Amino acid sequence: MSVSHLSEQEIIRREKLKELQSLGIDPYPAPLYPVSITAAYIKEQYKGEENKADFAQVCLAGRIMSVRDMGKASFAVLQDSTGKIQFYLKRDEIAPGEDKTLYDKVWKHLIDIGDIVGIKGYVFTTKTGETSVHVTELTFLTKSLKPLPVVKSKEGEVFDAVTDPEFKYRQRYADLIINPQVKDTFIKRTLLINTIREFLNGMGAIEVDTPVLQSIPGGAAARPFETHHNALDVPFYLRIANELYLKRLIVGGFDWVYEFSRNFRNEGMDRTHNPEFTVLEWYTAYKDYFWMMEVTEQLMEKIALALHGTTVVPVGEKQIDFKAPFKRITIHEAIKENTGVDITGMDEPQLRTVCQDLKISVPNNIGKGKLIDEIFSETSEHVYVQPTFIIDYPVEMSPLTKKHRSKEGLVERFELMVNGKEIANAYTELNDPIDQRDRFEEQLKLMERGDDEAMFIDHDFLRALEYGMPPTSGIGIGIDRLCMLMTNQPSIQDVLLFPQMRPENLDGQSGK
Repeated sequence: MSVSHLSEQEIIRREKLKELQSLGIDPYPAPLYPVSITAAYIKEQYKGEENKADFAQVCLAGRIMSVRDMGKASFAVLQDSTGKIQFYLKRDEIAPGEDKTLYDKVWKHLIDIGDIVGIKGYVFTTKTGETSVHVTELTFLTKSLKPLPVVKSKEGEVFDAVTDPEFKYRQRYADLIINPQVKDTFIKRTLLINTIREFLNGMGAIEVDTPVLQSIPGGAAARPFETHHNALDVPFYLRIANELYLKRLIVGGFDWVYEFSRNFRNEGMDRTHNPEFTVLEWYTAYKDYFWMMEVTEQLMEKIALALHGTTVVPVGEKQIDFKAPFKRITIHEAIKENTGVDITGMDEPQLRTVCQDLKISVPNNIGKGKLIDEIFSETSEHVYVQPTFIIDYPVEMSPLTKKHRSKEGLVERFELMVNGKEIANAYTELNDPIDQRDRFEEQLKLMERGDDEAMFIDHDFLRALEYGMPPTSGIGIGIDRLCMLMTNQPSIQDVLLFPQMRPENLDGQSGK
C-alpha cells in the first residue's frame, strides 16, 4: 500500500515505528516469549490472599485494548486468546534509574492500542476489587500499524460492537479482535464438529478423505466450478459432493465411512447458501433410512447437549427442541397439509398446472422431480420449525435412492427440516447398477433439455456397483447450517471464518 492511501493515523503509527527502531527497540522481535498463563485462568483461579503465592510470578502476552494514563503510573487492558485482564505499570518499578525518560517516551508516546506486548509481574486485587497484574517487566512484541475500530463496552460487556457486514466478513481478523463474542461462535463450531467425530468414532465409523478435484462432478444436482488439469490436459471439476466416492469404499469392503467434505457449487449466495461449504456425509452397510433417522436423532440430541447443556436451543425468537424422537411426515402429505392439493400420481403437465395455480414460477426445462421440489420449497418447507423428517420422496427427485419397498413411484429418502430449512438429506442407497444406469440416463435427458444442475453419468461408479454394493444407508448433513442453528446465527457468513466476497480493489489492482 502506497503512502498516499494511508490515513493520518496510519502515517503517525509508521513514524512511531521508525522512532522505536531509532531507540534500539525491535518492533518485531523473535517469536519466542515465555508465556506461562492466560488472562482467563488468572481471573477464574486467583482468590486473593488465599492463593496469592501461586500467582507471585506470571508471564502473559496479548494486545493492548485500552490505556488510562495516571502520570507516573498507568492502567491498561491486555487481551489474549482467552479474554481480557487489566494490568498496572508504575514508572519507577518498570524503568529504574536513567531509563525513566525512555520509559516515558515509549509508553506514553510510542505505544498504541492494538500493539502486542509481553508482561511479567504478580497478580493483585485493586481497591475497586478488580483482579489485575502488577507489571515488573514489559516487552514490546509487535507494533500495530493500523488502528482498530472503536468498540464501546461497560464492565466487560460489549454494547456497541462493529456490525457492518462489509467489515466483519472482509476483515475477519479485525472482527475477531474487537468483537470477542465472534470467536465464541467459531469455538462452538469446533466443539460441534468434535462432538460429531466422537459420536461416529464411538460407533465404529472410519473417517476418510476423497478427491476434491474430480473428472465427473457427481453425487448431487448442482452446477460445478470447472478448472483444467495441466499435467493431464483434461478438464476437472471442484466436487459438488463426495457421495459416489464414499459408496465406492462401501463396495470395497468398508462397513461405515464418513468425511467432512468441503464442497463447491457454482450457484447463488444468500443467508443460507455459500458457494464453498462443509458437509458431513457417512455411509453404513446393511442399514436403511429408518435406522438412519434414529441415529440422526441421537446425534442431534448429543450436539445440542454438548453446546448448550440442554436439548432446547434458542434460535432467534424461537426455542427448538432436539429431544428425540422427531416428527415424520411424507412429502406428499406435507404438501397436501399446507396447500390442500394432493399431488400423488400427478404427471409433469399436471404439476405445472399446480404450480400455475399456486403462483409458483418455474422454468420450462425442469422435469417432474424439480417441479415437486419447487412446490414443497415454496409452500411447505418454512412450516417445519421443530425438527421434522420429511420422508418418502418421488423417484424423479432422487436419482441415487433405492425405490421404496412398499410404495410404488417413491424412494426411501428423508430430509431433516429444522427452523424451516433442510439440515440433512438421507437415503436407503440405490445399489442396483441397472436401475442406477437408467436413472443417470434420465438425468442426461434433463441436461439435454437445458437443466444445468442435472447429474453427469459416472461410468466408473456404475462399474463399481456392478461388483456389488451391499444394502447401504447414507446421509449428508450441512455443517454450516447446523452451526447456524446451534449458535443462533442468522446468516451462513456468520459461521464461516472467511466467506466469499467480491475482491477488493486495493492499490488499484483488483483482488490484490
